[in-house]
Amino acid sequence: MNYNYNHSSKLISILFIIILSITSNINLVDAFYGSSSPVVQLTPSNFKSKVVNSNSVVLVEFFAPWCGHCQALTPVWEKAATVLKGVATVAAIDADAHQAIAQEYGIKGFPTIKVFVPGNPPVDYQGAREAKPIAEFALKQVKALLKDRLSGKTTTSGSSEKPEPNLSVELNAGNFDEMVVKSKDLWMVEFFAPWCGHCKKLAPEWKKAAKNLQGKVKLGHVNCDDEKSLMSRYKVQGFPTILMFGADKDSPVTYEGARSASAIESFALVQLETNVAPPEVNELTSADVMEDKCGSAAICFVAFLPDILDSKAEGRNKYIETLLSVAEKFKRSPYSYVWAAAGKQPELEKHVGVGGYGYPALIALNIKKGAYAPLRSAYERDQIIEFVKAAGLGGKGTLPLEGTPKIVSTEPWDGKDGEIIEEDEFSLEELMGDSSPEKDEL
Repeated sequence: MNYNYNHSSKLISILFIIILSITSNINLVDAFYGSSSPVVQLTPSNFKSKVVNSNSVVLVEFFAPWCGHCQALTPVWEKAATVLKGVATVAAIDADAHQAIAQEYGIKGFPTIKVFVPGNPPVDYQGAREAKPIAEFALKQVKALLKDRLSGKTTTSGSSEKPEPNLSVELNAGNFDEMVVKSKDLWMVEFFAPWCGHCKKLAPEWKKAAKNLQGKVKLGHVNCDDEKSLMSRYKVQGFPTILMFGADKDSPVTYEGARSASAIESFALVQLETNVAPPEVNELTSADVMEDKCGSAAICFVAFLPDILDSKAEGRNKYIETLLSVAEKFKRSPYSYVWAAAGKQPELEKHVGVGGYGYPALIALNIKKGAYAPLRSAYERDQIIEFVKAAGLGGKGTLPLEGTPKIVSTEPWDGKDGEIIEEDEFSLEELMGDSSPEKDEL
């Protein structure tokens, strides 16, 4: 009897301790920020709407209920929330209970205070944990936000303006080879996973870098959750992984620098210096050459060179070398250069008015806009350089390209001097045949 009584007493004591512990923890959590607190309480369900998509400055405390420093910060944080009411939002989230969000923002200690400003990645507050310096820091962020909005730099979610497009190209197994591997452009490709916190932090920096590198280096991204084959092909083992595809597309270089827009841009521009392909001046021998060289180029410069019998090989090579020298000077510009011998592309010559004032001739052609501009000065390096500069700025004297000229297939130049084809001599007698009266009588 005594055994049972004592045993029951021990069970009751243990249960009481457990209940007391649970109650204490509940009270500890509630003791942080109750329903009447000026501090906004965050959860995974409202974090995006209250913080990420907010149009105002938001200060977020990431805390843990068991953290003594967090408990000490509570009255200070509530005072800051009261002072900043109507100016900035002061919020808090239990990072111990919501670890996914904590990991997403790289929270490693408690309390951690991050300040979210619309259009910018969050910044850490490193100042004193007192209401006044916290409020002053928040006010500084608010002033910066207002200054940006007045200058038109910031677009809020409530604005009628459209958000800037992401210039990073979405890549997959279906378009990767065509867009990246077969391209002559430099590509930086981010291999990411949607659930990866580091990838989410990189996203705005990557978008910014893509915008700033537009026209120089192309940026793309691969969702490895959907593209396992590409992930395996390039041996991606962690996220995010960034590869630079330079001149040798089969051997991409791993980017290991800082995950900021400025660092990414600096790396890309250095690679651009060492990976620029040598310029080319191609002979226009078919519609395929026209499409490949001029179809996507911002400006295609087409030279019409004298007949080989007029210039011989030495003269033609000098004309081509002059154009190649100009191409070298502008090799970082999205231009292409082709040439055709006089009379080999009659329809194109007719459409751009070439031939009437002799050869060599040069035009700046924009197929997408259906426009062209002729070189009206001498075919010499300095004059051509000025012509290319003017064409890049929009040029003067631009003319409409009426219709689409047919490009005929021709045999490429063999690099030799032309030969005059001499016809065999013949006599009048041979032309007339053996029909003279004398021979008839015989």
